[in-house]
Amino acid sequence: MTFTSHMDRALDEARKAGARGEVPVGAVLVGADGAVLAAAGNRTRELHDPTAHAEILVIRAACAAAGSERLPGAALYVTLEPCAMCAAAIANARIARLVYGADDPKSGGVAHGARVFAHPQCHHLPEIHDGIAGTEAAALLRDFFAGRRTGRDPTR
Repeated sequence: MTFTSHMDRALDEARKAGARGEVPVGAVLVGADGAVLAAAGNRTRELHDPTAHAEILVIRAACAAAGSERLPGAALYVTLEPCAMCAAAIANARIARLVYGADDPKSGGVAHGARVFAHPQCHHLPEIHDGIAGTEAAALLRDFFAGRRTGRDPTR
């Protein structure tokens, strides 16, 4: 079996989210067979939904398509370390592998902050790979927020 990274597609989803005025985070969920099950970027502002993070959107779409609340064997590629809410959803969906780009020292829930997978109440621990395309993912976020602070963002 050949490993294929889907981080480029996740970065594309993040760029699209940023262009919509959303925080530029993108996610791609891949099945055990390597087929893309869902791809999305953040849509919290557009949907007026604080839970519409990229990770939640792809998990919802893939679970609906599978007709199941669990996605065994699936891999989630996301441009930013998932927050505690998203990490809990990853565990509940029994996603096998989590691959993320940039660390999130402020709001992360995997390696920082809540560290959801380290809690004994967490019933599933995915295989975790961090730092994949992390420099590019961090640059997207840095540029997005710098633009908002300096007023260069027309969606502000």
